[in-house]
Amino acid sequence: MNKLTREWIDKAEDDWQVAKRESRVTRRPSYNAVCFHAQQCAEKYLKAYLQESGVGFPHTHNLSALLGLCKTLDPLFVATQTDLEALNDYSVDVRYPGAGADSREARAAIRAGQRVRKFVRTKLSL
Repeated sequence: MNKLTREWIDKAEDDWQVAKRESRVTRRPSYNAVCFHAQQCAEKYLKAYLQESGVGFPHTHNLSALLGLCKTLDPLFVATQTDLEALNDYSVDVRYPGAGADSREARAAIRAGQRVRKFVRTKLSL
């Protein structure tokens, strides 16, 4: 595994730990943070996969665009499409006024993030 791939994975895992930790908070949880960090984890895992595959990718938070690149390498990535679509809006929307996540969305983001994380980690032989 190349060094930059490992850095993407480490950053993805940092986001995953924040999402999981915040999802367990019982006093004043930040559902927005759970959703944002679950999205960020998925994004960074897709970038890790692309990096390890030697495929360049744009500076983007758009999970659909990254998924499109991943599917050109491995059509089985289509299995992550529904989860990535669910997470996609959390890269920006929950960080600005006018939008916010609730406990149901946070639980769904954790489940979606977990499935994407597991899928890509398997593809990276982790």
